[in-house]
Formats: sequence, structure tokens, C-alpha cells
Amino acid sequence: MSTLRQRWDAGEETLGVWLSSPSSVVAETAATVDFDFACIDMQHGANDYQAAVGMIQAILLAGGTPIARVPWNEQGIIGKMLDAGATGVVVPMVNSVAEAEAVVRSCHYPPLGARSFGPIMALTRDSGYYATARDSVAVIPMIETVQAVENIDEILSVPGIDAIYVGPADLSISLGLPPGNNDDEPAFTEALLTIVAACNKAGVIAGIHSTGALTPLRRHQGFRMITVTSDLLAMRTRLVSELQEARAGIVGNSQPGGAMY
Repeated sequence: MSTLRQRWDAGEETLGVWLSSPSSVVAETAATVDFDFACIDMQHGANDYQAAVGMIQAILLAGGTPIARVPWNEQGIIGKMLDAGATGVVVPMVNSVAEAEAVVRSCHYPPLGARSFGPIMALTRDSGYYATARDSVAVIPMIETVQAVENIDEILSVPGIDAIYVGPADLSISLGLPPGNNDDEPAFTEALLTIVAACNKAGVIAGIHSTGALTPLRRHQGFRMITVTSDLLAMRTRLVSELQEARAGIVGNSQPGGAMY
């Protein structure tokens, strides 16, 4: 199984799924689809640490690549998620060089960082984890405010950052726009292009929260780490679609093999 960093080093695009529901069953099901990563959301999702541990196990069991968005830029929970086997961490609201440096310190062992050694689950899967962690863990601060965009070049100059991840909702709010994707607003588009240009200059991967329909645009803009859907969004979309089709009552629309049993 290739890590995100190996894929990025090979020039590959990585498409992922976001997991908000605390379920190893959902995590395993999502990981059986050919996503390049599955991100467990511990900031706004309903996941706690114990649920995340089981979800990481399920993702790995299904052959997927588990990463996690931690609740905040705090060394304890970042280290704990990596110890549990997450292969990368997305860290919210990183607005300055000092905050970016704190992310790197939390993710790496000395001398690059200050992570405490105790990879309770990761070590059971990789007996040489101490040696391999430096080159396998993906460090991904989030850029989601005007302040962060203004400081983007300085943030990306911090050694040890592999990618950044744009949160469109918070970025939009910071720009005085409603939360969401505001691609019809020049200020929003300009911010995204500024971020991508800075990433290209620094040799850092540009990532973003997106949808399947928006992915071609984000790819064209230069993003190479793109979340294309979430567990709850995909479930709701399919539930709505199935109900609408059932209520339409049109004979001949059935698809063989579509039933669960």
C-alpha cells in the first residue's frame, strides 16, 4: 500500500472520502471503494478517539489509507492519532508560521519534531515504525482564513509540511461570504489560486474539500489532494435518489444487482 507521500512524490493525484460517522462498518465500506485516502473527522464529525481507533483498523483491513482531521492544533491528540495508526493528520485553523511549526513538531520525532514515542498500534503493524515514520507520516495544516492566505508563503516555508488543506466553508466566512464553495465570487477564486500558486512555488501539495462534481474544476485549478465526498453526504444523496425513483413508479428503471440481498 502506497502512502500519500509516496503518491505525491510520484506526481499522482489523490482523491479521498471524508468520514464523519463513528462507525467501523461505514469506514470499512468506504475503504473498499478505490479512494486514495479516507479521512476520519474528529473536529466536526461525530467521532471520538475510541471510534477512530476502530475506524483506522477497518480502513487498513480493507486496504485503504487512513488519515485523520484532529480537533485542533494540539500535540497530545495529534500524537495519539498517529500512534493509533493514522498515516497523516489534517490540522485545522493554521494561520501563522508559529502554528505551522507546532504542527510539524507534533507529527515528527526529534530532531525534526517533539513527538513522544509510543506508537501503540502503529508499531504492531510496522516493527520499524520509528525509522519509517519520518518518511511516511503526512503533515497537512489547514489554510482556511484570510490571515492564513496572507501568510501562505511564510507558512509553506516551514520544513516538514507535505500538503495544505483548504476548508472552503471557513475560508468563505473569513472572506465575508456564506459558508460553502463560492466559485462565482472573485475573492474566493483569487484566494484559491493564491494558495495553489504558493504551493507550487514551495513544492507542497494543495488539498481541498470538494465534491465529485467540483473535482474537475479543482483539478484544473491545481489541487492534487481532493476530498470528493463524505459518508453522510453520499448516503443521503443515494437515499434521496432511491426514494425519488421508487415514488416515480416508472416500470423499466430497475438496475439488475442493485438490491442489497
